[in-house]
Amino acid sequence: MGVALAGRRRLIRLGVVVVVLALVAFGVVRALTAGAAREESKAAETVEVDRGEVTTEVATTGTLRPAQTRSLSFAVSGTVETVKVRAGTTVTAGQVLATVDDTDAAEAVDDAQDALDDARAALTKASSTSTSTGCDVAAAYTTASASPSASVSASPSATATTSPTPTRTKTTKPSPTGTKSAAACSSRGGSSGGDSILSAQQRVNAAEVNLEEAEEALDGATITAPIAGKIISVGGKVGSSAKSGSTFVTLADVYDMQISADFPEADADRLAVAQKAVITLADRAGETFDATVVQVDPVGTSDGTLTRFGVVLSFDDAPDELLVGQSANVRVTTGSKDDVLRVPSTAVHDVSGEDGTVLRDGTATQVKLGLRGDRYTEIVSGLTAGEPVARSW
Repeated sequence: MGVALAGRRRLIRLGVVVVVLALVAFGVVRALTAGAAREESKAAETVEVDRGEVTTEVATTGTLRPAQTRSLSFAVSGTVETVKVRAGTTVTAGQVLATVDDTDAAEAVDDAQDALDDARAALTKASSTSTSTGCDVAAAYTTASASPSASVSASPSATATTSPTPTRTKTTKPSPTGTKSAAACSSRGGSSGGDSILSAQQRVNAAEVNLEEAEEALDGATITAPIAGKIISVGGKVGSSAKSGSTFVTLADVYDMQISADFPEADADRLAVAQKAVITLADRAGETFDATVVQVDPVGTSDGTLTRFGVVLSFDDAPDELLVGQSANVRVTTGSKDDVLRVPSTAVHDVSGEDGTVLRDGTATQVKLGLRGDRYTEIVSGLTAGEPVARSW
């Protein structure tokens, strides 16, 4: 009984070993035959040489930014009286954005005007009471004051760092001809009268300059939008103090958006102004937008491991409601040829300069290469249209 039981156990163990060995053998054979089948299928997949377009592209991600941004400031320091906008507000050109208390500036204008009036009265008195021998000094100054020259100055109401603000005519200044005429009269004997008139005229000139500066300061108590766009930031609130010349409002021209992108140096040497590009945006799935390269930085920036070159692209037809700072996928076409002999780029191996190898009828064949793209490679010589080559090997 015990001998029979032991014999059965040996048979069971032997059977298990045989089954395991059979399964292992089956797996090995299956793997070998499957690999051979794949190789045969791969070798058998061919494509004909044809004619068509070959393009090369480089791609990266970029960021949308306004074509221009204005940093606006007050021309005078003071307490903020009104702030009519906030970040995100859309404004039109000429719209008032913020003001500071202009009481002191207005008083300064009144004082400057009074000083100018007094100076002109003194000039009139000096001209009327002047006497000279053989020379009418008063007439010389009267003639000069009849043809004033306009004094033009820039309005500081919306001081921007990127472009000049509108100009306007403030006051008029007499031509220096009068001073020269008075000096001439003085040299011919009217020294006392000429000196008094010259002094009075200098006083008028100084008063006019002071009035202009006071008027500019008064205008500078108000910030107005020099362009239409969207407010990016506001640097204060009602009741806060604002310093002259410090940016208080940042305004962006969102109607002319651009894409700022960085490319690694391996791609940057193929980029050039006027190249065409395609832009895709995450919030507009399925849509593509044409763009053009408008700037390529001549100097790169390095982070210690990789040097990148900045590129700016402009939309050919910008979509509405773009967001400042949103990301964009950028694909720039750096080369393109139409109606050339081509094969899939996967069919070309052992590339060295303009030489490469393709598999034709199972035989490695040397060919001359032209433009190499991601999908297709141009064949300059070594193949003719219609010949079959291995798609990948």
